[in-house]
Amino acid sequence: MSRATRILLLALSVLVLLYAGLGFALARSNEENTYKSLGVFSEVLERVEQGYVEEPNMRQVTRGAMHGFVESLDAQSGYLSAREYEDYQARLKEHPRGDIGVVLAKRFGYLLVLTALPDSPAQKAGLSTGDILETIGGFSTREMSIRQAELLLEGDPGSTVKITEVRHGGTESHDLEVARAVVATPRLVADKMEDDVAYLRVQGFSAGRAAEIRQKLLDYSKQGLHKVVIDLRDCASGSVQEAVSSANLFLSSGTITTLSGQTVPPKQFTADPQKTVWTGPVTVLLSARTTGAAEIFAAALAEDRAVPTVGERTFGSASEQSIIALEDGGALILTTALYHDPEGKKINDNGVKPSVEMANVVDELGDNAETAGGEEPGHVTSGVPRPQDDPVLKKALELLRAPIQVPAASKAA
Repeated sequence: MSRATRILLLALSVLVLLYAGLGFALARSNEENTYKSLGVFSEVLERVEQGYVEEPNMRQVTRGAMHGFVESLDAQSGYLSAREYEDYQARLKEHPRGDIGVVLAKRFGYLLVLTALPDSPAQKAGLSTGDILETIGGFSTREMSIRQAELLLEGDPGSTVKITEVRHGGTESHDLEVARAVVATPRLVADKMEDDVAYLRVQGFSAGRAAEIRQKLLDYSKQGLHKVVIDLRDCASGSVQEAVSSANLFLSSGTITTLSGQTVPPKQFTADPQKTVWTGPVTVLLSARTTGAAEIFAAALAEDRAVPTVGERTFGSASEQSIIALEDGGALILTTALYHDPEGKKINDNGVKPSVEMANVVDELGDNAETAGGEEPGHVTSGVPRPQDDPVLKKALELLRAPIQVPAASKAA
């Protein structure tokens, strides 16, 4: 077989693979531009093989091209090689499964820690919001999807994983060896704050969370509490279904969220009045680390009940992914649908903008911060924070005591 024939066959095989796996994504362009792009890709492959300083490993080049191509779509999409996909399938069967307990994000090509879960190995190792993970297990994260990174962080409980990180705001790299563990589900923190005000800190919408919140609300009603603060700051894990069911506890009508995509018919989640248990005043606290299911919950209450939200604009990540197996044994992790707020806006685009925007400064209080429940000072991850130490919480209480009308302009911004 001639060199030119080999190049042609290689280029065609790659293009067919990419086009078959990502046809719906490519279809967003018109047909002429699509084929023009494929032609350029074929030319690049040919130039690399003919002109690179030494004979390249074309299998590695092709695999890298597929990684980059898929990951250019969004941070959640990715390509798994045959070996990675096999490992992924095997780990799904493992029980118990260990990890280090971080929620990851990607911004400007960098893999970041969005939040470390309470009492997780990651938190105990000092990982915190904004830290950049440069390597995981010796592999650079520069062209790594979030799911690939999660796979490397997972493993048998008690085993360790090596990480190179750059602390938020720093420039120097640090090596860490973090032990994996079965990370406990973040607990629901519930307590009475004032005579008629209850406090709920939701740190994750894990299985059974809606039923747990429901019971707490019923208990509060029996105790004569009529107002509630729902703290969703740093809430970055859990299922959409639990968030939808939790939102329904406060909503008697209206759309909670809508899921749709190019190949996914619109699916609307609507409030059932028979499941509503709380009609009293509510405020919701948000942070830049609030994401996923929590954003769906917050957007529903803000739009359908005009519940005041206080804090920072949320991260903006509420989507569904599908695993698509490929003929070579690999797989695509592809974002196939997005969640929308009750007004039809994509949560991925702008997150949830609070009606009262304020910086969260609790994390900056260091050793001066305390909690009412006697928890450790510093980063408040459990217990009830004191309003005098927490301006966002203080503002939420003010809104509950003397509800104000939020200007429509600030909502729509």
